[in-house]
Amino acid sequence: MAFGIRRQELIEWKEKVKKGKIAFLTHYWYDERFPQYTTVTKVGCSDVEKLAAWGEKYGLRREWIHQRELFPHFDLLGEKQIMILQQEGLFDHLERFRLVSKGEGKR
Repeated sequence: MAFGIRRQELIEWKEKVKKGKIAFLTHYWYDERFPQYTTVTKVGCSDVEKLAAWGEKYGLRREWIHQRELFPHFDLLGEKQIMILQQEGLFDHLERFRLVSKGEGKR
């Protein structure tokens, strides 16, 4: 179950994914299988080859791609999520969802 995102953010993410761009969507999240995590970042792209190549540089396996009809994506959690958001320069995601202290994400 997702929390903390605006409808417009979801619409923009879906549009980017459909256009074959790598798109990031971070939101608060609860899943009883992973009670230790409170956020997830979905990294999507309709071009699965492009998404797989993007994921490979971060050690993400092709088989971890969630094959959703129009919105294939990786789910990023925990330390890997933080590291990738930092590497991608998405400091606003880190701060907004309190994954790091203000200013700490810009290492």
